[in-house]
Amino acid sequence: MTDADADADASARTAAVAPGSPWKGWAAVSAVSLGIFCLITSELLPVGLLTPVGDSLGVSDGTAGLMVTVPGLVAGFCAPLVTVGAGRLDRRLVLCVLIALMAVANLAAALASDFALVLAARLLVGVSVGGFWAIAGGLAVRLVPERHVGRATAVVFGGVPTASVLGVPAGTLLGELGGWRTAFAAVAALGLVTLIALLLLLPALPADRSIRFAELPALLRDNRSVRAGVIVTFLVVTGQFAAYTFVRPILRDVSGVDAEYVSTLLLGYGVAGVAGNFLAGTRDPRRTLLVVSAALTAVLALIATLPGAVAGTALLLAWGLAYGGVSVSLQSWMIRAAPRAAEAASSLMVAVFNFAIAAGALAGGLAVDGLSAPAAPLTGAALMLAAAVTIGTASASARRREPAAGVPDHPRAAAGAVGAVEAEVPYTTDG
Repeated sequence: MTDADADADASARTAAVAPGSPWKGWAAVSAVSLGIFCLITSELLPVGLLTPVGDSLGVSDGTAGLMVTVPGLVAGFCAPLVTVGAGRLDRRLVLCVLIALMAVANLAAALASDFALVLAARLLVGVSVGGFWAIAGGLAVRLVPERHVGRATAVVFGGVPTASVLGVPAGTLLGELGGWRTAFAAVAALGLVTLIALLLLLPALPADRSIRFAELPALLRDNRSVRAGVIVTFLVVTGQFAAYTFVRPILRDVSGVDAEYVSTLLLGYGVAGVAGNFLAGTRDPRRTLLVVSAALTAVLALIATLPGAVAGTALLLAWGLAYGGVSVSLQSWMIRAAPRAAEAASSLMVAVFNFAIAAGALAGGLAVDGLSAPAAPLTGAALMLAAAVTIGTASASARRREPAAGVPDHPRAAAGAVGAVEAEVPYTTDG
């Protein structure tokens, strides 16, 4: 990529921002954040409804966990597929279609007569989550001025922990009051509201450039920071969902929390997650993820072994605070690692993130069904420890590669067949 190409890319990225109307950019950021909130609520809704759905449709808690595993797998495949397949399509149109698909899928789940139909609907949710997140993750740079990109990215990914604050607890409460079908129908209605918001608030977002499939493995091969980010994503998210998918039976069997208090505790978890998201949004992502993974190693090990509702509540809140910074930190890591291939890097991160959700839910299900509820968070703790070691190793390697004169401000693209792949440079931060 030449300097002229980079300048053209920069112009394209800022073209969507309306001059003299900063509120329009922030309104668009809010609409995208609502979309992320809606999709993550949809993806994680079964976490609080595993037992009711399982009882209603005659499956075990471990089998009901497939409602998280299936969309995670599909989203992992669809993140790069949708990003590449979208080609030169306006990103606004693509996001609207994906949100509409999510709404239809949740309505179908609400009307499903058996578990197989629910899983089929959850497959469509996976398509929506993978495609939307991969495209939306890097849109902040096109919607607000450069000085506000970090904050805008935190707002966009504020939809992730806010889904835990409002979406999952509200869905759990609706499931308790009106049945699990009501909860799925409510998310379908929320999808319609989100679609209207995107249509009204999001500007036209023509594609910066087309992405080819060959760029994705080349980016992994040639950029060490991207490769390390992908490995850390897999370890942290697999560890999280090995435990979090089964938070309800963990709180019941280990902490002794009564079922009627679970939705309230999940609300507290989500509030702590929102705080963690915004605390992490403007900080160095690599250091943040090192602290987060170390903290979660301890928290998950303790919640698996310490009995009592008080201990369980305190640890759940600490869990939410720590994990709240993960999504925005991973996204920032990937954008900084490949600034001129941000959409491609984001699609890799989202693909692995969602594969990891599926892997975590599956691993946790096997642990719960084969051993006991505490085995799920212990599995998560082991993976978090591996993530902390990986981050520490990658950071040490980056420091050894740093040139004495300092890190260049604008890394050059590597020469070769794949022009969007970044040259390998030490990982840098802006504070």
